[in-house]
Amino acid sequence: MEALYHQTNKQVHEVQSYMGRLETSDKQSVHLVENEIQARIDKIFSNLERLEIFCNKEPPNKRQNAKLRVDQLKYDIQHLQTALRNFQHRRYAREQQERQREELLARTFTTNGTQKKILDVANMLGLSNTVMRLIEKRAFQDKYFMIGGMVVTCVVMFLVVQYLT
Repeated sequence: MEALYHQTNKQVHEVQSYMGRLETSDKQSVHLVENEIQARIDKIFSNLERLEIFCNKEPPNKRQNAKLRVDQLKYDIQHLQTALRNFQHRRYAREQQERQREELLARTFTTNGTQKKILDVANMLGLSNTVMRLIEKRAFQDKYFMIGGMVVTCVVMFLVVQYLT
């Protein structure tokens, strides 16, 4: 039992060091490290089952101490398994956010379809083509007023900064 306990304890410490390496690994190797950690955790669980059987076969005066040691190993490995699951969850959420961001960046936004739909709705409401052309002309003129106002504002701000400093 002692040899198996020390071997299992050593494996728990190895898994802890792998967890540290997991945080610093790159995107390509993170899956390999996760799989290695999970395989080691499964091996440790099988060792713990064998250790529990051995605990029951220990003499009564050593049984309580052996059971405490095995329970401590169990607690440690459950904690490591939870940490691995949390890491995988965070990585999955981060990858999903990156995919959504890429989808948004790849999406092209156009107003032509929207403008056509607005014209169709306006025609349905009974606005004549003349009124529609006047509205479009006004929107075109408003764009030039906005650009002119922006240029004038920038010039005024430049002159204020130039003369006050």
